[in-house]
Amino acid sequence: MPDVICLGELLIDLCSDRADVSLGEASSFTKSPGGAPANVAVAVQRLGGSAGFVGAVGNDQFGKFLADVLIREGVETTSLVRLDGVRTPLALVARQSDGTTDFTFYHDAGLVPIRAEDIDESYLVGADALHFGSISRIDAPARSATDKARQIAADNGLLVSYDPNYRARLWGDEDEARRRIREGFNGATITKISRDEWTFILGTDDFGSGARQLLDSGVQLVVRSEGSDGASFATAAAAGHVDAFKVDSVEFTGAGDAFDAALLVSLLGLRAEGAEPGELDEDKLRRIIRRANAVAALTTTRAGAIPAIPTREQVDAFGA
Repeated sequence: MPDVICLGELLIDLCSDRADVSLGEASSFTKSPGGAPANVAVAVQRLGGSAGFVGAVGNDQFGKFLADVLIREGVETTSLVRLDGVRTPLALVARQSDGTTDFTFYHDAGLVPIRAEDIDESYLVGADALHFGSISRIDAPARSATDKARQIAADNGLLVSYDPNYRARLWGDEDEARRRIREGFNGATITKISRDEWTFILGTDDFGSGARQLLDSGVQLVVRSEGSDGASFATAAAAGHVDAFKVDSVEFTGAGDAFDAALLVSLLGLRAEGAEPGELDEDKLRRIIRRANAVAALTTTRAGAIPAIPTREQVDAFGA
């Protein structure tokens, strides 16, 4: 059984070859496998853990390509559903030099066309962690499938990892988006939120007060990724900030997902020794966040999401 099960979207990223132009102005794109939970699954594998993926793709050439990528990376795909009559989703990405991106999505059955009956309880309870994001909670029936999975995970003592990964264009209403995203923290053990999402979700720019909201709701470890500024972290007993590594960045797609995977691999290693995330001291947390920063930084040095994720050996050689 895999250490980590990742649930959510698996899709084709079509990334503009030229930076600092709009999608309409871009003249060529490069195809890459993507989808935040799928990126995390591959990163877990490359960083020395084992991962399985729960989701769905169309029974088409793009779906076959994506399934083959996961299999080649060693990700378990027994719970990857392949749907007849459904097109595999596409994400067109315009990238900017400052690290921001503009996404447009194409799909005909939702980005995560899975149902509650696709969730195999026996498969989930054999893992050590469940990772998911908010995109699978936008529409029914994927929302019910996600909620079923996270409830099973919480009830059976899995480490539950939640990355909101807010994409405004996918939500019809900001208030509903905020409410649905905040629901996702229920039962979560750890969460990583980007600085760009922080204020929208928590209603404050301040890290301390925002983190306190989540810790009071039961989350054990809160992390805010802050791009070139590094990352801040907090538990009920410890808090701090870790600076980022300086690298020559090419593209930022997938860096946050690689960061998530590094967190999971490190935390599960310590959990196996009996230490829960909320029990870790500041020194251990700094080391964990430093390594996650390194993994994210290395991911930005190549184009694409999955193609850019480093291996454990590359991270070790980098000095983290």
